Amino acid sequence: MKCSRCLLQLQTLRLVGQSVRAAAQYGAGLQSASSSQPSVLHNTKHQVLRRFHGSPACAKTPPTEFIKEFDKEKNRSLVTQDGLFEQISQDAKSKATFNKVVEVFMKRDVRRRGHVEFIYAALAKMQEFGVERDLAVYNKLLDVFPKEVFVPRNYIQRMFNHYPRQQECGVQVLEQMENYGILPNVETKVLLVQIFGEKSHPIRKYQRLMYWFPKFKNLNPFPVPQQLPEDPVDLARLSLTRIANDRDAEVTIYQMPCTDVTESGEEVTLPHVVGTQSPDQVELLSKHNPSKPVFVEGPFPLWLRKKCVYYYILRADPTPAEEKVEEPYDPERCLDYPLQLDLDLDRDFGDEESFDVEDLDEGPVFAMCMTGRGDQSTLNVWISGLQQNNPILGQVPTLFRLEAGPKELEGAEDTESEHERTANPETPREEGEVTEEEEPRRRRSQ
Repeated sequence: MKCSRCLLQLQTLRLVGQSVRAAAQYGAGLQSASSSQPSVLHNTKHQVLRRFHGSPACAKTPPTEFIKEFDKEKNRSLVTQDGLFEQISQDAKSKATFNKVVEVFMKRDVRRRGHVEFIYAALAKMQEFGVERDLAVYNKLLDVFPKEVFVPRNYIQRMFNHYPRQQECGVQVLEQMENYGILPNVETKVLLVQIFGEKSHPIRKYQRLMYWFPKFKNLNPFPVPQQLPEDPVDLARLSLTRIANDRDAEVTIYQMPCTDVTESGEEVTLPHVVGTQSPDQVELLSKHNPSKPVFVEGPFPLWLRKKCVYYYILRADPTPAEEKVEEPYDPERCLDYPLQLDLDLDRDFGDEESFDVEDLDEGPVFAMCMTGRGDQSTLNVWISGLQQNNPILGQVPTLFRLEAGPKELEGAEDTESEHERTANPETPREEGEVTEEEEPRRRRSQ
């Protein structure tokens, strides 16, 4: 042990002596150079004072400028990825062009740099291309992710949400599928496992969709068709069939949309008028008191997916309590669901038979209709058509309670008829027609 220590001390002494000799020689060289060339001394001083070298990139660009250049490249990449969809004209936007843009991005770079920004831009543009309900397009967007790169390798990476930005993007793709009611398939699961692994947030989102979507898929017994009819008459027939609560109700077309030429040579566009009425409503209207008026009210909105249509109703005031006649029910009218049950049950003193239920009677509804123009002249066509099956309408006064509807229902003829009525107060009215000003007078007289 003592010998080894002595050898180490001798080696250190030799190294120190060599460094002292080199320093002395270097100092003598500096003195000779300073006596002969003063300019060289200036350069050597700078060389002596020079410290550790940095990397070439850091020496060329300071950190702040490097960050600014990185931000510029990032913004430029976002603009180009969004610009891939903007370069396509409005007429050429279709599923084929959308898939072509995705393929161009996938072939541009092997590493798929900027794929998250591209997927977000593609999700925002899917509705413009009409592919927001196409499952194959969503699988193609998931295929943009690099494979087996974001898969966690151990439980620590899995616990700390490995690559959170990419996982959030994958969950956003599945959420948009959920918003449009698209059910994933096996290909979607295979892609998610290859990209994020089996224990990731997108896989959990996929499992929730596959659990709940089949349960709610056929929950509605009266589903709305995915593609609504473009013809307004067919759309009105579909809407009135959904509103009517009776399968025996018949839908009648009182007027088809057409263009007519008047005697003066002017072209007049006639809107469609489609109505519905059930046999029970016909029977109820035949029992109506002719001395009491009926009302045409509307428009009332009805939403069919993203389409809003409007309908009108023919109704009467509720029957007073003293005039109501309770009709005996027919026990054989419905054998599956009896209308009344007479059960003698033992009741306790704690049972309370009274309920705080507000019984609101809004009056009977006799018929419904849909039209392309909600003015009084168009609705008169509907009332005159109803008189064929309901002759009592010729004796009952009809009042119009029309509200300010949308622009497509407000016809120009409505304003013209008002001007004519104010200019010519002696204009004859149709039989049974009563204005709103005469309604309080009638009620006072009654």
